[in-house]
Amino acid sequence: MKFNQPTLKKIEDIIEDGGYVIRYERGTFQSGYCILQAKKVVVLNKFLQIEGRINTLIDLMPLLNINIDDLTHESQKLFDELMSQPLDK
Repeated sequence: MKFNQPTLKKIEDIIEDGGYVIRYERGTFQSGYCILQAKKVVVLNKFLQIEGRINTLIDLMPLLNINIDDLTHESQKLFDELMSQPLDK
């Protein structure tokens, strides 16, 4: 996977199609992100570089309640691909 702006946009689209709002804000995030489940808002540290943003969003996807039926066909394929990758932790 390439760590570039188009890849980031595709991943953001998956999360947004799942009903979440992504915001990039300044703050003291120990993990680089914060999830407000009741409001379906994901807040990421705005100082993360593109690679950090992509990795953080991929790590968050299993924690979010994303209905695959709400995604476009292209987003579904990427979502399935990302969810089938083994965790590197």
